[in-house]
This record gives sequence, structure tokens and C-alpha cells, in this order.
Amino acid sequence: IIFITFPFFSFAHVEHYKDLNKIEFEIYRNNKLIGYHIFTFNKIDDLLEVKSEIKFEIKKLGVLLYDYQVIGTEVYKDGDLIKFNSKTNQNGKSKYVNIKNENGELVVDGSSYKGKAPIEYLIGTWWNHSLVKAPAQISAVSGRIINQKVSFLGKETLNFNGNEINTLHFNFSSTDTNLKKDKKLNTDVWYDEKTLNWVKASFKKKGNWEYKLKSIK
Repeated sequence: IIFITFPFFSFAHVEHYKDLNKIEFEIYRNNKLIGYHIFTFNKIDDLLEVKSEIKFEIKKLGVLLYDYQVIGTEVYKDGDLIKFNSKTNQNGKSKYVNIKNENGELVVDGSSYKGKAPIEYLIGTWWNHSLVKAPAQISAVSGRIINQKVSFLGKETLNFNGNEINTLHFNFSSTDTNLKKDKKLNTDVWYDEKTLNWVKASFKKKGNWEYKLKSIK
């Protein structure tokens, strides 16, 4: 487990996102648009609810080869996760995660892991920039615990819909060397330097994948 301090994230906090309404991403595989990832943010009294929806399809010559859908909901109070639920249809295979906060500890019931986790472990849904400081992330699909190393790769200027955004570029990688290659985390993520909003991600897994910001409100 590796802890890293990033001074420009010293004020990072889930409540930083309380004024957001919606973030939309387009999902590309090998430079072809195949789906979307949408977050909606709702402030309910002293709670912040974040709903996430992912859908993409891989086709060849018009024939559907792979279908993927996820629905998830995170609920936070005073910056801490109090519950999370998700259901995934991975090409006909069902996966799930149910998490609740009990006395400052996370109780995880997932298709890949059942047990407890420290509250410092965060859901791996990328929108929360505090993830760069977390010693581990919890898979939003199966509940698997992923111990991580986070490397700051530098500042970059990216262009989205004709607008230039100054970003902070990070790489997230698994620290467990015994994992199979397809289970290892190795994802590049970009956050807006000014707002700390997630704007892009890329990784390689049976092709080159990119999540690109479409809109933010």
C-alpha cells in the first residue's frame, strides 16, 4: 500500500462537487465511439447522491459481440461514503456491489469480495479526485479491493470541443504483482487543474480505450 501526498489536492473533498449536476463522457475503443458514462449529482438535505450509468456495445460487421451496462449509486455525508450499490450486466454475466458504512468502517458485499475495508478506500468511479490520495480503491463493479500506486505524470493542456483545459495527469497502477494481467490496474486519468473535475481516462485492455469528457453542468 502506497500513500502519496499531492499538495495541489490539499483541499480535496467530496463536498467540492456539491454544485455539480451532471457529467457526461463518451467511451471510445480503438478510436471508435461505442458508448457513454453519465454521472448525475443530487444534493438531498445533508447528503450528496451520485448516480452513475455506463453503457457500451462492441460490434463487428453489425453483429453485437459484447454488451456492458452498469447502474450505481454512491451516497455521501460530510464527505464520507455511507452507502453504495451497483448492478452490472457484463455480456450476460451479472455482478454486483453493496457497501455500507458501519461505525466508520466499510462493509463490502460484492460478487468478488465480501468483508470489511477502511473508510480511506474509495470507490473506483474516477469522478472523485480524492482517489489520487487513497491507498486502495474498491471496484465499483465487483467490490474487489485494488491496492494502488498513484504517479503524477505532469501537467498537460487538452482540447475538448474546441476548449483548452489545463489538466493534471496521473497513472493508477496495481501494487499486487501476483495479479493476472487482465486484473491489474493500469489507467491514466486527467483532472482539470482548476476545478479538479475528471475530464479523461485511458487504458489498454483488448484494445485502446478512452473516456472523453462530452459535457459538464
